[in-house]
Amino acid sequence: MEFLKKHYEKVLLGLVVLGMTVAVGALLFIIPQKREKLKELSDAKQNPRVKPLAPLDTSVEEAALQTAQTPVRLDYTTRHNLFNPVLWQKTADGRLVKIATGNEVGINAMEILAIKPLYLRLTYSSPSESGYQIAVEREAATRDSQRHTSTIVSKESNRSELLDLQEVVGPPDKPTELVLVLKDSGEIIHLGVEKPYQEAQDYMADLRYPLENKVWRNQRTNSQPLVVAGAQYKIVAITESNVVFSAQSNNKKTTKTFNPATEPTR
Repeated sequence: MEFLKKHYEKVLLGLVVLGMTVAVGALLFIIPQKREKLKELSDAKQNPRVKPLAPLDTSVEEAALQTAQTPVRLDYTTRHNLFNPVLWQKTADGRLVKIATGNEVGINAMEILAIKPLYLRLTYSSPSESGYQIAVEREAATRDSQRHTSTIVSKESNRSELLDLQEVVGPPDKPTELVLVLKDSGEIIHLGVEKPYQEAQDYMADLRYPLENKVWRNQRTNSQPLVVAGAQYKIVAITESNVVFSAQSNNKKTTKTFNPATEPTR
């Protein structure tokens, strides 16, 4: 204690010097940190981080530009009625039909009620002295006399204009099958003694034109012309699914498709 009383000023001075030394040493670390922080603040002020802009929505402008590039076409013919009044036509039963597309009248308004196949049927009758007799039914033949005939086929003296006999299966006097060839197409036919042969060669159609209440039954290819809305049409082809008409005035072809699910039955 006596030492402290005699030298307390020196002790205080030493503590002050020590504290100043520590403070000076601390400044060596504090000053760079402060300087770095100030630099960061300065950089943040001088070069701030800018948030990128959202993509610009130009869909409205692009749609307007696309519209401007598309030329406007005004229809004053088919669907415009200012200069082209709608035509109405009275049917045979007194109804009025609006002619909007042109398909309501004329051949385009023709209805197909039914399409029926025309068969070639061959039936074995019996052997004969000169060959084998076969009953022939040709529903597609032009004349009625040609639709039901009979013919005799033989390898030796064939008198048939329709068939050639190629082979006899079984005993000659009691064959089980005749192998025949159609002369016009070269098609091979296996005609059983108890199994007639049948093949659709053409078709005929039942037609109706509702505006004039006309019905044509059993119409064949190249039959008499049909008068529809004052014009004449010939049937130039019939398949199991459509009928092809040809205008007599300009040979223009019109195909009508048969849809049994939607066509009316009359």
